[in-house]
Amino acid sequence: MSDLQRKMGTFALTMVGLGSIIGSGWLFGAWRAAQIAGPAAVFSWIIGMIVILFIALSYIELGAMFPEAGGMVKYTQYSHGSFVGFLAAWSNWIAIVSVIPVEAIASVQYMSSWPWKWARWTHTLVTEGTLTGKGLVIASVLMLIYFFLNYWAVSLFAKANNLITIFKIVIPGLTVGALLFVGFHGENFTSGHSVAPYGWASVLTAVATSGIVFAFNGFQSPINMAGEARNPGRTIPFSVVGSVLIATVIYILLQVAFIGAVSPATIAKGWHHLNFNSPFADLAIALGINWLVILLYCDAFISPSGTGTTYTATTARMIYGMEKNGYLPEVFGKVHPFYRVPRPAMYLNLAVCFLFLFVFRGWGVLAEVISVATLISYITGPVTVMTLRRTGRNLYRPLRVKALSIIAPCGFVFASLTLYWARWPLTGQVLFFILIGLPIYFYYQARKKWKGFKTNFLAGLWMVVYLICMMFISYLGSEKFGGANIIPFGWDMVLIACLALVFYYWAVKSGIQTEYLDEAAKLNEQVRVKEMTKRGNESGEEVG
Repeated sequence: MSDLQRKMGTFALTMVGLGSIIGSGWLFGAWRAAQIAGPAAVFSWIIGMIVILFIALSYIELGAMFPEAGGMVKYTQYSHGSFVGFLAAWSNWIAIVSVIPVEAIASVQYMSSWPWKWARWTHTLVTEGTLTGKGLVIASVLMLIYFFLNYWAVSLFAKANNLITIFKIVIPGLTVGALLFVGFHGENFTSGHSVAPYGWASVLTAVATSGIVFAFNGFQSPINMAGEARNPGRTIPFSVVGSVLIATVIYILLQVAFIGAVSPATIAKGWHHLNFNSPFADLAIALGINWLVILLYCDAFISPSGTGTTYTATTARMIYGMEKNGYLPEVFGKVHPFYRVPRPAMYLNLAVCFLFLFVFRGWGVLAEVISVATLISYITGPVTVMTLRRTGRNLYRPLRVKALSIIAPCGFVFASLTLYWARWPLTGQVLFFILIGLPIYFYYQARKKWKGFKTNFLAGLWMVVYLICMMFISYLGSEKFGGANIIPFGWDMVLIACLALVFYYWAVKSGIQTEYLDEAAKLNEQVRVKEMTKRGNESGEEVG
């Protein structure tokens, strides 16, 4: 593992974060956000960044304390035991593993609009936003490529990812410059006599469902790779916050360029009627920027493939972490003795990826599911970090986030509001999907003869009640968010915020001194010893 640690410094981990955030989200996100919210979609990206940073700050402290492979699926178990730990791990894994097929789908969708005569066969790969049989075959091949790039080593993954991510930053920059210079229509920002032609509720919905949360979800990757990080107390916060801020600038510029580049005639009937198979490539073709068309079609493979490759690595470590938590068979915790990658976990993820690919088939539908599942997994971070400040107050903290007593509840409230903005019935469907993972947990509890079940269940009861309440409020809420309009617009969000605070404090109060905390303390002690040794060496060098 020491060899891996030397290879994953701040730059490499920041590239991992950016490689995850700038995937198919940049190819489709600006179009979907504009379609939902019109020109006000720019504000959706800013709101999304704020929500993600409040949540990420909680996970940064945890990642520095426990730098382990697949850490995002372990933290809650340390603070609340196995029941809520499983729910958090399950929802997080679903959200992350489903990104791999959505990246492959994105590449195929762009491929389906290749304009050259020799490429007419690609026009049959996608029909009305859904992959055909031929499209599924090509997407399957792409997922296998992601798989084998990670199959032989983290070092190969890191080298490939750095190069891919640099390319992924350059191409969006060139796209922004070309669109702003060649075909910018400033009047598009007030089309429909308003920056927000569909109301400000649509701006909030765009945060949850257009691919914004889906894109920013990549902040987790450096944390999940923390086991391969050098000096995690420094590299994790810099890589997480740095990748989010850099990506935000890129996404806002892309959104502005996209809105301005659309022909005014195209949006004469409204932004809702804006339909593209390959949004930026279609705009470049309409504006006659041929060199950009070629670059975009190349990047439609490179950007999603970079993200797909990154997530193939991080999800394998999540499965590895879930096995160590006792939720999966021991075989998934085996690491190859030479290449140091959890290959059985990779095989499981690959099978699940194929399931998602063949069930959903379209970028938009799968991106929405991923976003909601992601938000559910987010709510445990703020709760866990504040609970451990009480139950694990003696643990060493390489990074102690200031004002966390304010940041954590705000993060919980923001995640709850964004979950509500995703609209009914999507919220109800995904919440139900999360709860059906419970039979797996109960199976392993039965194998352990229900040892400690009551204690763990009571510590996590808040989570079940929270999910059920969110489902009912989403159903009864404002029609602007797909509800029955029994709770009017405005008051629905006030209710969500107030209930979120109640559940947050209930959750923090429910935290217990779990048996898993002893294991975490041993890992944390290793971090402390390494840090003290490093400081001692630095002091010795200064004296010398």
